[in-house]
Amino acid sequence: MTSLRPNIILLKQGTDSSQGIPQIISNINACEVIADIVRTTLGPRGMDKLIHSANREPTITNDGATVMGLLNISHPAAKLMTDISKAQDDEVGDGTTSVVLLAAELLKEAKMFLEEGLPPRALLKGYRKALELALNKLEEVAVDLTAKAPEEKRAMLVKCAETTLNSKLVSGQKKFFSEMVVSAVLMLDQDSLPVNMIGFKKVPGGSLTESRLVDGVAFKKTFSYAGFEQQPKFFKHPKILLLNLELELKAEKDNAEVRISNPDEYQEIVDAEWNVIYEKLDNIAKSGAQVVLSRLPIGDLATQYFADRNIFCAGRVDQDDMNRTLLAVGGSVQTTVNGLTDDVLGTCGSFEEVQIGNERYNIFHQCPQSKSATIILRGGAAQFIEEAERSLHDAVMIVRRALKCSKIVGGGGAIELELSRYLREYSRTCTGADQAVINYYARALECIPRTLARNSGADATDLLNKLRYKHAEGLPGRWYGVDCYNCDITETVENFIWEPVVVKRNALAAATEAACMILSIDETVTNPKSEQPGGKGGKGGRPMGKGMGRR
Repeated sequence: MTSLRPNIILLKQGTDSSQGIPQIISNINACEVIADIVRTTLGPRGMDKLIHSANREPTITNDGATVMGLLNISHPAAKLMTDISKAQDDEVGDGTTSVVLLAAELLKEAKMFLEEGLPPRALLKGYRKALELALNKLEEVAVDLTAKAPEEKRAMLVKCAETTLNSKLVSGQKKFFSEMVVSAVLMLDQDSLPVNMIGFKKVPGGSLTESRLVDGVAFKKTFSYAGFEQQPKFFKHPKILLLNLELELKAEKDNAEVRISNPDEYQEIVDAEWNVIYEKLDNIAKSGAQVVLSRLPIGDLATQYFADRNIFCAGRVDQDDMNRTLLAVGGSVQTTVNGLTDDVLGTCGSFEEVQIGNERYNIFHQCPQSKSATIILRGGAAQFIEEAERSLHDAVMIVRRALKCSKIVGGGGAIELELSRYLREYSRTCTGADQAVINYYARALECIPRTLARNSGADATDLLNKLRYKHAEGLPGRWYGVDCYNCDITETVENFIWEPVVVKRNALAAATEAACMILSIDETVTNPKSEQPGGKGGKGGRPMGKGMGRR
């Protein structure tokens, strides 16, 4: 019977709409392409990416979040992969590539179910159930190191940092940097462990092993005027004054006009300007401050004035450096120097200015208000130092998380294989669609050890068969994973290939939720404005394939 219902056009002419199972599969294909880009970066034998755009310097990195952030992804569903990678980086600092690979593998497994006609909602239900089972098993098998002695706990943190740095450009110096990172985190207030109190400064030149850790705040010497050389460069327990105030004589404005009746009045105006700045300088000297920092310029007159009174000064201090110094030494930033009291002044154990490479650095040691640390990185190419900073940031985040949650699991794909074995066994007790979905969720988890083996140059199929056999033994083979250096399998916990359980927990949850979100999108509508060259969406078009049009 022919339908008499008229066609009703609701969307503006030119609106692009696609829907149905083909649209879901199109989104899955886009996410698989994104995962293939970062797949080769996984593990200690992973490759690096060189990303270059017209308006910035080329970036060399194998950090998943950095690669995803620098890619100019236009596909709306694929952008979700960038979001989960960034969220993983912000939350725990590591596992940014793994979370993308897991999400893409879950979508790949779902594709064949969709093509066979299984409703997407059945997939979502099965995936969420598998996630719940996996997270419970993860907590059950995790190794708790809470009761360890301080020396053993530090060694555990160093091993966690080394595991993170294994896949980075600085892997050759992983022991050196792991010790440095752990020392930096342990310098912080242990109750809150504020990551913002660890600063990174890059000094070109020298070798990586010339990098150093400062137990406090350090920043590059600012621009200074004549007379600065005469100022003292070292203090014990100094009083520190932080200003947001200009201490400089201003030049007269162009075309300014002053009406005077005799020349003496002009001299009075000039004298008044000098008196104002001298009054400010006198107030600072009377406060007892020995180190003066300001966000605004400190001119040559003030510089010479402070030098004559054995006071160190620095103007035009960067806002971030000023904020960290304020949090570390205490006191408060002043916008006036009238009525300065001791409670507005900060202090530290010692202050010094030292030469590092071709630069001079101001360093505040043993800050009492909020413990802080600064890692000064040395190296050759600027891109290499920047990648070293990204690598150490990841290690800092991992050590911080390991301190907050002292449970660890075996790396090298060991925990993924153990969870996969458990889910396969559990799926045999299920009926209906859940049995197949949970079984394929288990298979998706094997993408991590498979990729590690492939990136190491090993026979991935052979290694996976060996690992499945080991894990089938139960407890004795629970922590066997991929040995990327020898292209074999190894007991990861005994060989200190550790990862904090929070990394895996967050990656599993984020990857599953991202996959479920993409599977629940059955229609994409593109506003015609976004396809115009001047529109918000740039040059538009429907990227990465297309589903069925609206009928």
